[in-house]
Amino acid sequence: MKLFFTSILLILNVQINFSQENDTIEPKTIEGQFDKIFKVSTTFQNYKIVGKDEFLSLKKNVLDSVKKFRKAFLNIENLLKNERENIAYLNETLTQKTLELDNALFKENSMSLFGAPLNKFTYSFILWTIIIGFGAGIVFFVFKFLKSNVIAKQAQDSLLIVEEEFEIHRKNSIEREQKLRRQLQDEINKHRNP
Repeated sequence: MKLFFTSILLILNVQINFSQENDTIEPKTIEGQFDKIFKVSTTFQNYKIVGKDEFLSLKKNVLDSVKKFRKAFLNIENLLKNERENIAYLNETLTQKTLELDNALFKENSMSLFGAPLNKFTYSFILWTIIIGFGAGIVFFVFKFLKSNVIAKQAQDSLLIVEEEFEIHRKNSIEREQKLRRQLQDEINKHRNP
């Protein structure tokens, strides 16, 4: 029986030690620490009496937690500030790149004619109008040249015919004149020698 009591006492002792170890493990959260102080504190006329050491320990833990949260808050605030600055920078860069893209697209889609920027369609229209105008002008002048060449050839042929007729007429006129001079001379000679 002595052994039985000893074993029961040993079991109770071990259980008490484990329960005390569990009680001595301080809770990690602030809420757990407040709960522990509430449990450990004594009650006097509906008030809780907290030990000075426990209160100072709780105060230290709370201030450390507040300091840690404040530091985390400041880190997050700095991170947010950096992210806002980064977003502002990226927005500014995006705006600048958009303007550069618009300018590049405008330059790509336009041509400069006599220093004035023109749309590619307008430039092509003007260029093809000029080319067609020059082509029409060339065709017109070639037609006029050929027509005037035909007229000039006809005029030369007519001139040759007129020159030949004139030459024949001149020869005939010279012969007639010579004939008339002979007749005149014959008449003059006849009238001189009667």
